[in-house]
Amino acid sequence: MTKNHGNSVKNDEQYEALREQGYSKEKSARIANSNSHETGQKGGAATKYEDRSKDELYQKAKEIDIEGRSKMNKEELIEALRNH
Repeated sequence: MTKNHGNSVKNDEQYEALREQGYSKEKSARIANSNSHETGQKGGAATKYEDRSKDELYQKAKEIDIEGRSKMNKEELIEALRNH
């Protein structure tokens, strides 16, 4: 039986499945709350994180308020952005 997460999660079943796969609570909720026709579609033409400068990665991390970003190296910024 799927747990009810109240109004914070639109698709409880999908949320639980994502959590079981190891996704963070935030990422699971974001995916479960997205419109189903958008989920799984390929994104835009953004450059790969590896092709961006450390400063670009830092600015992106700042936009989404990743804690500890000022002490991270490029690889750590990439990992933090991917796991956000």
